Amino acid sequence: MSGDDEQWNDSNRAFLQAFMARSNLTLDEAKPLLAAIQTTYERKETLAEDITEADLNAHIAAANTRISPFDLEIRSTFHQTTRNRVYALVNSTSDPIIQLATIHTAEEISFLKRVLDAMFETYNTPRNEVMAITSMQAVRLHRAPESRRGDTQDGSATQGSTSQGLKMVEAEKMLRTLVDEGWFEKSKKDYYTLSPRALMELRGWLIETYNDVDDDDEYDVDERPPRIKQCVACKEIVTV
Repeated sequence: MSGDDEQWNDSNRAFLQAFMARSNLTLDEAKPLLAAIQTTYERKETLAEDITEADLNAHIAAANTRISPFDLEIRSTFHQTTRNRVYALVNSTSDPIIQLATIHTAEEISFLKRVLDAMFETYNTPRNEVMAITSMQAVRLHRAPESRRGDTQDGSATQGSTSQGLKMVEAEKMLRTLVDEGWFEKSKKDYYTLSPRALMELRGWLIETYNDVDDDDEYDVDERPPRIKQCVACKEIVTV
C-alpha cells in the first residue's frame, strides 16, 4: 500500500463528502464536523474544542490531493466583512461561467452577467466605488436592454428567437438561488455582493472581463483605475 493510500482513510472520505455538500466552511463550522468524524473513525469521543486549524489543514491537504485530477481545489480567503478565513471548493481550471451554464438556463446566465456588469461597471464608478447591487436594481435587469436583445455578448446573433429574458419573479428566484449556491451574499441592507467563494473562483474571469490593464501594469493618471482592485499584500480581490 502506498504512503498516499495510507494517509487517505474513512475520516478523509467523510470530510470530503461533507465539504462537497456544503461547498464552503469556516474553522468554527469545521470543528464540530471534524469532531463528529473523528469520534466515529477513532471510536472515542472527540470534542469540537479539541479540533485545531492544523487538523483542518491536514484534511484539506489530503482532499486536494484526491480532487486535483478533477480540476477541483479547496482554497481559502478572508471574508472581507467578518475577517474569518473561509474555505471553499472551487473549480481550478475551467471557465466558471461555463460551469454555471451546466445547471442554469441560458436566460439565467445572461441575467447573472447583467447583474455582474451592474456590480462592476454601472454602479462601480471612480466617484462612488460600489461593487454591490440592491435587490431592486438587480431585479430590474430581468430583461436585457432593447438594443441588446437577440445578440450575444460578442455581438453575434443568437440561434432561434430573440432573447426574452426572465420574468421578475424568476429573477428574484435566481438571486435567491445564487445565494443558496454560495455565489452571492445578501446583506441586511438588501445589497448583493459576491461571496468569498465566488471571488476565489471568478478571480481570473473578473479581472479579464472588467479591467482594461493587466494585474501588475501601471495605468495612466488620465485613465480609469482598474475596476477589480486587489490587496497589495495578499493580492486578493477587494470589493468592500
